[in-house]
Amino acid sequence: MTRRAVCWLLACLLSGPVAADRLTLEEALAAVSEAHPDRRLAESDLTLALTERDQALSRTDFNLYLDGALRMGLRPSEFGGDWESNNEARIVARKSLLDFGRSRESAAAAEQEVAARRTALLNLDSLRRIDIMARYFDVLLADIQYAAENEAMAVAYVAWDNAQDRLELGELTRPQMLELEARYQDIRERRNASLQRLQSTRQRLAHAINRTQLPTELVEPPLKDNDRGIPEYDVLLPWVTERNSQILILQAQLGGADSRMAAIRSENKPILEAEFIGGDYSRLSSTRDDLSAGLLFTIPLYQGGRIDTRLAREQAQKEKVLAQIDKLRLDLAELLLETLQEIEWLRGSSRAAADRQVEHRDWALERARAEYELELKTNLGYSMAETQTAKLRRKQVEFRLALALARLEAMAGGSLPSIEGANQ
Repeated sequence: MTRRAVCWLLACLLSGPVAADRLTLEEALAAVSEAHPDRRLAESDLTLALTERDQALSRTDFNLYLDGALRMGLRPSEFGGDWESNNEARIVARKSLLDFGRSRESAAAAEQEVAARRTALLNLDSLRRIDIMARYFDVLLADIQYAAENEAMAVAYVAWDNAQDRLELGELTRPQMLELEARYQDIRERRNASLQRLQSTRQRLAHAINRTQLPTELVEPPLKDNDRGIPEYDVLLPWVTERNSQILILQAQLGGADSRMAAIRSENKPILEAEFIGGDYSRLSSTRDDLSAGLLFTIPLYQGGRIDTRLAREQAQKEKVLAQIDKLRLDLAELLLETLQEIEWLRGSSRAAADRQVEHRDWALERARAEYELELKTNLGYSMAETQTAKLRRKQVEFRLALALARLEAMAGGSLPSIEGANQ
């Protein structure tokens, strides 16, 4: 190996991201509750729903207002026939006593919307948690992939560099040397692509946790929950269909539609209000009272087709939500089965195959290291690169398993039913 090749090999193996700060998965997941734009949008929707509810509740509040008028009036001839002021100022207090369900049902509909928005916020937190985990794992895999590609490139360069010397000595033909160079260039291209993925995956993670500075070193999580026990499909299906966040949101919307329909029907019923008035008038009159109290009632007699059309619209919306619930339950049944099958596959044959590959590559690496020390072969670099690739495959299995379990938990509304003997 030439001196130039040795320098190049060391430069490649030492290149890559330099650790300036460390980030753990727990720290990344803590950003779920921070002011990420997605969360702020969901919080804004919840705030709007709360104001709509407060507005609906305020329909029965006590009303107090000042009523006044400045007038000039011509009195009858028997009272002088002159223009005189006829000013008045009144303080009016009015309170709704009975509206036969208008306010109550409107408030109930608004309360259902609040419940839907709160559930949507919790669902968003679950989705963001999965997204952060996925992006965190992408960075770890990109680091391992880069290390493997970088090592393979260094080995290919050394082989090509040695080939140039052997070509000059006549030990190698030019086509053989060009083949080694082509191999080196292909591996170099993959290595540079891996280097770009290092940057892009870190940027996506930084955006997911609402940071501007990219994390340079990520601590690999232990993922102890990857071996936790999970119930069977028949046990999980009713649990998921009852607690899934999307179903709870649609059920809240369904309850809101029922309440709005009840409120619309109540608009055909009377309204009863209490009124208290204290007034002062510039002209005396026997028909005016300085103080008065009374009950006001309004009885709707005819409202055209407004009530029927609004009811029809709400009924159509209700049927739409019912269809969405039925479809979602079918989709959840399929997704639940696929997720459980994926977990079983990852824990079974996929993990076993990756373990055997790692074991095989470790053994091959030790053999290559021994042969290298005895100067029997020079394939140590290739063995090191292939060992890195085997470790990458093993990490992919564990990371994918962690994400599948996280999706399963989110699908079930944030928690799974306990099973005897399971490590919860």
